[in-house]
Amino acid sequence: MHSVSARPVATVAVVGTGVIGTSWAVHFLAQGLSVIATDVAPGAEERFQADLARLLPVVENLQVGRGASTERVRFTPVLAEAAAVADFIQENTTEDLTAKQRLIAELDAAADLNVIIASSSSALTPSSLQELCARAPERVLVAHPFDPPHLVPLVEVVGGSQTTDSYIEAAIDFYRSAGKYPVRLRKEVLGHIANRLQAALWREAYSLVDRGVASVADIDVAIASGPGLRWASHGPFVNLALSAGPGGMDSMHKHLGPTISALWNDLGDPGLTKELVEQINAETTKLICELGGEQVREERDSWLAELAKRRL
Repeated sequence: MHSVSARPVATVAVVGTGVIGTSWAVHFLAQGLSVIATDVAPGAEERFQADLARLLPVVENLQVGRGASTERVRFTPVLAEAAAVADFIQENTTEDLTAKQRLIAELDAAADLNVIIASSSSALTPSSLQELCARAPERVLVAHPFDPPHLVPLVEVVGGSQTTDSYIEAAIDFYRSAGKYPVRLRKEVLGHIANRLQAALWREAYSLVDRGVASVADIDVAIASGPGLRWASHGPFVNLALSAGPGGMDSMHKHLGPTISALWNDLGDPGLTKELVEQINAETTKLICELGGEQVREERDSWLAELAKRRL
């Protein structure tokens, strides 16, 4: 088993240039790193260049990092070429286990042994992604960003059964130096941390609609104009402690513990029935139209950019 040695990262290979891959490329460029992007899909290079032109001004307006420049990015359709020159690899292809296993095995064969292979997978485990690697499966891990990576600093790092601590620590050090907020999972779990927490909220949101408690629009307002504002500064545990006043978490558990337990027992367990899906689809589509259609995404990203200035 190979042990990682210190290797400064100057060039990142971005494998897969869809929404997440391109966003990662923008972030790395904004941090002063060079990027070699690779994607075999027809028209990938043209879409990648167009998306870069659209997104780079966003990070430039943030005035963070060392300045993005298209002079430090190049594109190749040859996977092995990108892997061979990279100091770090960020893989962002579709969530297809068999395809990812084969691709990561190719990266493992072509990349220097000190180069970490990090997958942006939101659900697949690193242990499953390592299975076909013949050279150094211990440097394969998952580093799941939160969409869009060029605006949201979170990255969830988790190693597989063969990943060694030295590679995990090196990955965390790299992401931190590149302006991210890395968190380390102590064990593999479906969906990592943030997506599981989101799924819990979605589950109850769907249940409230299913039970006729509230509309999609009112549920969105309840979060965006309420706890969502607090969550933008601190997470669930700190906010819970702050809500209890000077007594902190101990006081909260003494006074609000029974209420929280009662709420847990009353949470819904909805199924994605045809009727509920159709209702959610219709109400959400109507809401987005009322909010301005495609402008909603631009508005969201504008909010994220302003928040990123505070976080970064």
